[in-house]
Amino acid sequence: MRLRSGVFASSCLLVQALGVALFLRGFFPLPVRSVPRREARADAPAEPAPPGPGIVSNWTKIPPPLFKKVVVVLIDALRDDFVFGSKGKQFMPYTTQVVEKGTSYSFIAEAKPPTVTMPRIKALMTGSIPGFIDVVVNLNSPAVLDDNLIWQAKTAGKRIIFYGDDTWVKLFPKHFVEYDGTTSFFVSDFTEEEASLPNLLVVCGDHGMSETGSHGGSSAGEVHTPLLFISSAFGKRSAPLAQPEHVQQTDLASTLAIGLGLPISRNSVGNLILPVVGGKTMREQLRFVHLNGFQLSRLLQENTPAYGKDPGYEHFKIAEKSHGNWIKLYLEGNNSEILLNLGKKVLKQYLEALKTLSSSLSKQVAQYDMYSMMVGTVIIMEVLILLLLSIPKALSKQAEFEVLLSPLLFSLLFYLMCLMLCAVHVIVCTSAESLCYFCSMSWLTAVGVMMLISALMCGILSAIAKIFENYRLPPKNPVVSSYNWSETDVLILAGTIGHVLSLAASSFIEEEHQTWYFLINTLCLVLCQELCRNNFLLKECDPQHSTNVKQTFDSIGESSECKNIDIPAASSSKLGKASSSSEFIKGSDKWISLATPWIILICCRLLRSLNQTGVQWAHRPDFGHWLTSSEHKSELSFLAAVSLLMIFFLVQRRCSLVSKIAMALGLLGVYSYRAAIGNVTFPWQYGGKDISKGITEARFVYVFVLGIVFTGTKDLLKSQVISADSNMKSTGLWEVYSGLVLLAALLFRPHNLPVLVFCLLIQTMMTKYIWIPLKFDAAQITIMHYWFGQAFFYFQGNSNGIATVDISAGFVGLDSYVEIPAIFLTAFATYAGPFLWAIHLLCYLSSEVSRNSAAVGHGCFCYALMRSIPVAVYVVLVTGLRYHLFIWSVFSPKLLYEGVHVFITAAVCMFFTVIDQNHSHKVQD
Repeated sequence: MRLRSGVFASSCLLVQALGVALFLRGFFPLPVRSVPRREARADAPAEPAPPGPGIVSNWTKIPPPLFKKVVVVLIDALRDDFVFGSKGKQFMPYTTQVVEKGTSYSFIAEAKPPTVTMPRIKALMTGSIPGFIDVVVNLNSPAVLDDNLIWQAKTAGKRIIFYGDDTWVKLFPKHFVEYDGTTSFFVSDFTEEEASLPNLLVVCGDHGMSETGSHGGSSAGEVHTPLLFISSAFGKRSAPLAQPEHVQQTDLASTLAIGLGLPISRNSVGNLILPVVGGKTMREQLRFVHLNGFQLSRLLQENTPAYGKDPGYEHFKIAEKSHGNWIKLYLEGNNSEILLNLGKKVLKQYLEALKTLSSSLSKQVAQYDMYSMMVGTVIIMEVLILLLLSIPKALSKQAEFEVLLSPLLFSLLFYLMCLMLCAVHVIVCTSAESLCYFCSMSWLTAVGVMMLISALMCGILSAIAKIFENYRLPPKNPVVSSYNWSETDVLILAGTIGHVLSLAASSFIEEEHQTWYFLINTLCLVLCQELCRNNFLLKECDPQHSTNVKQTFDSIGESSECKNIDIPAASSSKLGKASSSSEFIKGSDKWISLATPWIILICCRLLRSLNQTGVQWAHRPDFGHWLTSSEHKSELSFLAAVSLLMIFFLVQRRCSLVSKIAMALGLLGVYSYRAAIGNVTFPWQYGGKDISKGITEARFVYVFVLGIVFTGTKDLLKSQVISADSNMKSTGLWEVYSGLVLLAALLFRPHNLPVLVFCLLIQTMMTKYIWIPLKFDAAQITIMHYWFGQAFFYFQGNSNGIATVDISAGFVGLDSYVEIPAIFLTAFATYAGPFLWAIHLLCYLSSEVSRNSAAVGHGCFCYALMRSIPVAVYVVLVTGLRYHLFIWSVFSPKLLYEGVHVFITAAVCMFFTVIDQNHSHKVQD
């Protein structure tokens, strides 16, 4: 079976995407296993039985509520220093006064990353620690099925009223007797009743925010939130406020359950915040902590086979025994100081047991599914090795090679490996103490994965055997290779290896943008050297000079015509077999070519100043902050208008007349949309009133995006099905690219439109003044596109942290959250840089097929290889570093970015393969 390079690369990436998905499922652990809600309401345990016969405690019910009503005021992104620091006195003076002099208790609640809304609400109401993967479903919050405080209150017949963010309504549907789920809420007045039980007001935050105003990571500002309990049941503060004590955010659920007389959620890993019940009698306090300890120990029993040896469980049993002795003295009527001191001792034992139990349960969130991770890693590494071994054939002139499927799938080695892997699967899945995801799959699916692993391994061994066989046989037509590594080749190899190795350090991941900025800057300097050498140091007809990375496989001298997407067809020049680079550049173009690397360097430096990203310098002001401030709206409006005009002039040159008109109207719609939502202003617009919410204007632009993409797709289908017209295919690709540029212009924030302008400008200049004059081959051009795509990912303001994802792009033109469009728009806006550079690569290589018919296949293969190398190495690194201090704050978000990038690259390579169809026809002819 003969496969083209593009088809082979796309197939390999699809298989690798499967491995990545399996690895991600095993790496991101699930929370502690929960009990279904219908089984959650069990009878409360009685007080510990006192020793000796004839003495029985009569307290077997849930303690009565401590508060009649509880009002929870949750403020989004409320940092602790907004209440307890100097900022609190300035912006929240009444709250600060209540904290310092009122009847309240103050704490600093620590949230676990990811510090985004939905996982934090789940932690507050269930007392459990959500999995890190919950950040992915944060946009589409599913209903909470675990035992939680809201469900317990509803089951107990309490009336629950909610006003605020509709995320709560999605998490707890049909739980509120009255609610208004909006983006903000309004309070006009309130009255306080003289009641038998006091009321409780809780003021807290779901998470904090970083110094730059974002959240999602694990910095102190993002994980530390204030937690205030305000009630007339508490005594007034007499001494100055000390530093607030630190508690866990999951402790709120247990505390409120006790305060409302409800069972503690079965999945809660939180501890009772003792000062809130400190005014109660010693017997009541011991009863409260015993209920909490019993719930935690039962959860430990359900999730840990060897729970009896856990220190927390042992401490709890000791405290429970001491509690029984205390009850015996209490029921005997002993009121001496001995009883009080013993009670304090028992209370201390309980608190230590609660802390240890909670710690043991929290650690289970970091238990990885190693079997699923290992299976995924094996698939990923096998694909990478297969791609590396296939380089000589995949980058050959024909870009095709023979894959012998029958000998592989019917060989004895294949069957032996399948049997061995299935045996390992049976052993692991029948002896594992904890259930793993791969073991939960059907046996048919598991066997299919084992067969895939075996087939890949047989393919690798076959490729290695073929390489050794070729080395043993003397070549039929021996030739002397004249290939020499150029500076560009050395840089490409060293840069790729250096970037991959840098992924082992958390600091390099946090500041990965610096790596890519350095690489593209160094590339520009190397290109400048190449241009100077070709124009000044080499003789005009020097036939020895070459810059091709695979000269032994493909000779550029066989080209007949250069048709480039960025050069009008009329200016295409005939290339002779022995023509040198200097023949391309004459007159003023020669000096423009020499200046191009320096112009690109200037553009990159300006883009670096537009958006500060990373960690160390993210808090520093940048040009983007200056533009987005309300004082500079006119400057931002002018910049946006100029940027949209430049986008039109840079894009429209290869479009048809209809697409040009659609592009112009679409860009006008982009500006109208931004003016409608208040980002920019029209020259004739006065006052601060917005025209609309922007939904109509955004949908207006979507119509033109779809129209342009449809026009390009129609031309592509004609060139593929009706007639193999390379000009029609080139025009169709360029129009598809133009439609995607228009979509990016709509989704980008106004201050980021210059990023799109510089992207198009750099692509145009490099095409005309670097890639053509220096006669780079498809492999080199592909890697350059990949590098610039990665750099532009960070030029947009992205980072390896979740907080920089612009989720507002998923709501452009939508009345409400619609899952599929929102996911697509958010992903496209986030990866617009790499995506646009990849599509430009396809446009460029497709226009160059007359010079090298295998260019698209070479480009697809190299692009897949460049994506496969870092993800394969990173999954190995992150497995070894899974207990690193920064695993959840640095390495895990990066793993998510790498996984999503693999899926996007697989889709791009599939598009490459579809466009490369007529190469197969040429080969057959």
